[in-house]
Amino acid sequence: MSTASTRPPEGRYGRSSDERADHKLKIAGAVLGALLLVLMGYFAYHYVGKNRISAEVITFKPAKESVEVHLEVRKDAGARGYCTVRSQAENGAEVGRADFRFDGDATRIDKVVTLRTTSPGTTAELLGCHAD
Repeated sequence: MSTASTRPPEGRYGRSSDERADHKLKIAGAVLGALLLVLMGYFAYHYVGKNRISAEVITFKPAKESVEVHLEVRKDAGARGYCTVRSQAENGAEVGRADFRFDGDATRIDKVVTLRTTSPGTTAELLGCHAD
């Protein structure tokens, strides 16, 4: 005795509903992946391209109640902004933090700033620069 198959012959009546669903999921995944890449590119451009002021700590000299920090600032001509510097004690506690403004038309500024501390600081760390 033979049993009749209830499935239609392969390839005769088009794709099954599972294949159509898989195809739609692949398209949706590709579209979402492309949107994610565009979004990441947008944020990267605004973070790197629009940051008109940057700096680095060249050297620092700790003292009893302050830290002298030599900053090298690079910025667009006419850009205004500030850089945030902090100092930490030997145990890692923050003992000083200050914002230092940089204005004017110069594109490169070497400046020694004094960061006042509540106790002897052992570091000088540049936290970041922000344009106005």
